[in-house]
Formats: sequence, structure tokens, C-alpha cells
Amino acid sequence: MVEAPAPGGTLYVVATPIGNLGDITLRALEVLRTVPLAAAEDTRIARRLWARYDIATRLVSYHAKSGTRRHAELIEHLGAGNDLALVSDAGTPLVSDPGGELVADWLALGGAAVPIPGASAVLAALVVSGFAAPRWAFEGFLPRSGRERRVRLARIAADERATVLFESARRAGATLSDLAEVCGIDRRAALTRELTKIHEETWRGSMSELAAKAGATPPRGEVTIVVEGADPNVSSAADAEAVDEARSEVDRLVSGGISRSSAARQVAQERNLRRRDLY
Repeated sequence: MVEAPAPGGTLYVVATPIGNLGDITLRALEVLRTVPLAAAEDTRIARRLWARYDIATRLVSYHAKSGTRRHAELIEHLGAGNDLALVSDAGTPLVSDPGGELVADWLALGGAAVPIPGASAVLAALVVSGFAAPRWAFEGFLPRSGRERRVRLARIAADERATVLFESARRAGATLSDLAEVCGIDRRAALTRELTKIHEETWRGSMSELAAKAGATPPRGEVTIVVEGADPNVSSAADAEAVDEARSEVDRLVSGGISRSSAARQVAQERNLRRRDLY
């Protein structure tokens, strides 16, 4: 049985170059040239791509502070049967960029969304990190401080997969220092900056080496950090502290009336720890 076409227009989620404008795909150019409207995180940045490839499609801004009015306008545009391309400043929209609510709301209305893949800072950083990473996790930007930051750092330290995260250049040194503290100073890592651009550079070494280098000479530009996965046979410096903190959380839940088994299961899932270590 052939399904009926979704109502309205198609929302294309289009990946754009992360630096070098030559990394745009032929399919992305075709979509950007043929849709009647494109919503861009920053129209000034998008116009550089438009100028390079003679794209005449009308642009409107759509970013984290656009508000409900612009969101409603784009949904109305799609609902009227018109296609729309969503682009961010670099890479794929929704990956640490705005656009998630637009896609979710249009899909909830029965609309169609189509991904147009392309350049990825995450994958680019992984393949030049210098260590094998067949399994990996993406953390995006870490919280700047507080309990949630400590919890996520502990998860990275315990994870046997490689971890990719984004960071601002000015905070890269502090984050690498925190990672060295929880992961151990000898855990390998890589810091990439300005991927695909003229000043592209990758630092590789132990966590302590990269932390010292970033502290002495802060990197410039867009920064992506790759942390090698934990060796399952070696405990990280953060393991004992993370387990102790998690056990305290289990005790708190038990005192609130939850069974110890349920509390251990919940905390283990939240903190990426083994249940048997908490029960």
C-alpha cells in the first residue's frame, strides 16, 4: 500500500561547510537553489555561501532568540505547501545549533523533513585524533560549572568510548585541566581548531600535555576536543569519587521511600555507572 504524501511543504535540514566553502555538497547546492525560502542562523554568514555559489534564494534569520513569531511564520510557510531549507552557521543544524523545535513541531503536524548531510566537525576531529575510535559519544558543550558539569565529566572519564565535545577557545584550557583531573593525566586526547580553514591545527598528546599547552598558549578559533575512551582494565582518578557521590544519591533516594534496588538502577542509568557498584 502506497502511503499518502505528507501535507504541506518539505523541510530540508541542510549541512553547510564548517570552514572551507568548497566542502558544500552538490545535493545541498541543488536544494538551496530550488527552495523558495531558507532560514539561516545568521544571514550574514549564509550570504557568503550564497555569493560563492550564486544562490538567489530568499533568506530569513532563525536562531535561538528569534522568538515564537518567526517560528510560527516558518510553520505557516511549510503548511501552505512551500519547501524550506534550514541552515546553521556551520555544519548540520540541530547539532549544538538551533532548529530542533522547528523540526519537531513540523513533524508533529505530519510534515516531511529531509536531511541533506555534509561536513561534520565531530567526524573530522575523530578521524584526525590519532587514536582508533570505532565507538564514540558526542557531548556537545559542557555546562560551565556546577554539579551537572561534574557529573558529565565523570561520565566521560568512565566511558570506554571516545568522547567528542565542543568548547570555546578561551575555556579550552580549563576544560582540559578538568578532564585531566577526572580522566587521569595520561589519558590521550586531541584538540582541533579551525577545522578545514587556513589555520587548521590539531594538538595531540596526553591530557596533561594538552592542558599545559592550552594554558600557556590558548588556542584561537573554533575548538573541538576528542578524549580517548577509558581502558576497562584501568580505573580513572574520578572513579572512586564518582561512585561515592552516586552512593550518597542512592542513600538519599532510599531515605525518601524508594527501594534500594530501584534507587541503584536509577542512579546507575543517570550517571553511566554499573548498578552493582551502587547496590
